[in-house]
Amino acid sequence: MHLHPKRIFFKDYMFDIVENVYEPAEDSFLLAERLAIKDGDMVLDVGTGCGILAVLATKKAKKVIATDINPFAVQSAAQNAVLNNFDDKIEVRQGDLFEPIEKNERFDVILFNAPYLPSEEWEERDMVSQAWAGGETGRKVIDRFISSVGKYLSENGKILLVQSTLSDVEQSLRMFFEEGLVAQVIAEKKVAFETIVVIEARRLN
Repeated sequence: MHLHPKRIFFKDYMFDIVENVYEPAEDSFLLAERLAIKDGDMVLDVGTGCGILAVLATKKAKKVIATDINPFAVQSAAQNAVLNNFDDKIEVRQGDLFEPIEKNERFDVILFNAPYLPSEEWEERDMVSQAWAGGETGRKVIDRFISSVGKYLSENGKILLVQSTLSDVEQSLRMFFEEGLVAQVIAEKKVAFETIVVIEARRLN
């Protein structure tokens, strides 16, 4: 039986949430409030899910590339781009982290609501849990992201990464520094047993 998608509204936009795709939650909304996209920015939304951040970024961005490893999310983000009349400015690509990005592509803003919760291997098997399951320490995907992201950042660009205090925020700040980026926590929200944070990183100038 095919279920009708659940429709949610955020700011002036609407999103259809379909099966097998992560539904936006506190982490998505915390990042959404901190986007600060400037006119003409090139934006990369890694792990776009239903495309909520890609759509919100498009209001000012020149172009948004949205990627996701989950084929259902890719389809969902593309449909939500159409739903909000942004399909001419949002390009959705399937692949793991930066796999679908060309070596010469550079972005002014790179967004990633990462899978950041510590998890067991069996928890990572289905599509939706891949959006939150971060391996034993919660850092399996975050570490890969931080070690590669600098290559795709424009000169004065910024990275916005969402993670949890359960997956060692200090380690992320240290890793960014080792990659020649200066990082700080710019927002946080306490939920149940953890605090969700938004980390902003920029080049050391």
